[in-house]
Amino acid sequence: MITATPLPRHLPATEAGSRSWQQAYAESISDPAELLRRLNLGTEWLAAAEAAAARFALRVPESFLARIQPGNIDDPLLRQVLPIGAELATLPGYSSDPIDEAAARRAPGLLHKYAHRALLITTGACALHCRYCFRREYPYAEESGDGARWQQAIETIVADASIREVILSGGDPLSLSTARLQHLTRMLAAAPHVRELRIHTRNAVVLPERVDSALLEWLRALPFRVTVVLHVNHAQELTGEAPTAIAALRSTGALLLNQTVLLKGVNDAAATLIELSRRLHELGVLPYYLHLQDRVNGTAHFEVGEARGIELIDAMARQLPGFLVPRLVREVPGEEAKVVVAAGLRRGTI
Repeated sequence: MITATPLPRHLPATEAGSRSWQQAYAESISDPAELLRRLNLGTEWLAAAEAAAARFALRVPESFLARIQPGNIDDPLLRQVLPIGAELATLPGYSSDPIDEAAARRAPGLLHKYAHRALLITTGACALHCRYCFRREYPYAEESGDGARWQQAIETIVADASIREVILSGGDPLSLSTARLQHLTRMLAAAPHVRELRIHTRNAVVLPERVDSALLEWLRALPFRVTVVLHVNHAQELTGEAPTAIAALRSTGALLLNQTVLLKGVNDAAATLIELSRRLHELGVLPYYLHLQDRVNGTAHFEVGEARGIELIDAMARQLPGFLVPRLVREVPGEEAKVVVAAGLRRGTI
C-alpha cells in the first residue's frame, strides 16, 4: 500500500473548546419552529415547514446556523435546509431512486456502478439534512450499518480484484465515530488490490468540530491513497471554523476536492460559482464536479436546466483558470461513468 507523506500537523480550533463533535451533533436544531425563531423569521413559514419535515426531517447544526443571515428568507444557506411546502408536490419525472442505485447493489450497502471503484453506504446519518438530497428516500435501515452487513460488503470487495478504489459515502461517513471508521478501514485492508480510499463528506464543513485530533490521526495512518471530497455549494459556507477544519484535513496529506450541486436560488449565478471556486482555491481545495440535480421526489423547486448549467460553466471558463472550472455532470442510470455535460468553453479554448 502507498501512504501519503504527511504535511505539518495542525489541530482544528474547535478542539480548543470543551464541546465534543458528538455533543455538537446532538444539539443540532430539529424543530422547524426553533429554526424560524432563531433566524427571526415569521410564523407564516411554519405550517409548511412542519409538514415537509414530517416527511424528511430537519437537522441543522449550530455551526451552520451561525452562517445564515437572520431575517433573510432567501439566504442561500437557509434555502438548502428549510423545509417548504413545494417538497410535498408529486411530479412526473421524479422518483425515490432517480439514478437507479438499487440496480447497482452488490451486497448490503455496497454499490458497484463504475469500473474499478465501489461505493459503501456507511450510515444514513448526516449532520445537515439538505433538502435536495438525492438519497432522502434511500432505504438506509436495510442497507447501512456495521457488523454482518459490513462483513458481506467487504467480502464482496475482497473477492473482486478489479476494485482499486472504495468510496465511503452515506449519509455522511464522518457521522460515524472514529473508532468505527478505524474498524471499517482495517477490514478494507484485507483487500490488497484496494489502493485508494475516497471519503465523501459534508460534515467536515457544516460540523467542523468533527475534524478532531482522532480523525486526523486516523487519516494519517491509513494504508491507502486518500482523497476527501467535500460538498460545498456556496462560499458563505466557508466561514466560521470551516477553513480551520479544511486546513487540518490538508495537513494529513489527503487530496481535497469539492463537489457542488447546482441549485436554483442558491448558486445558479456565474458570480456565485466563481466566488466559490476562488475561495476553495484559497483553502487548498480543487473544484471537481458541478452536479445537475438528481430528480428525487420533493426537489423539483431546486432544478436548474442543463442549458443554464452550460452557460454558467462557459462564464466560469472565461474568468477562471481551467483547473478552477468544475466539470458539469449528470448521473445517468446505466452509464459507465458520470456524463460530462460541459467542462469549459464549448469552442474549445483553455
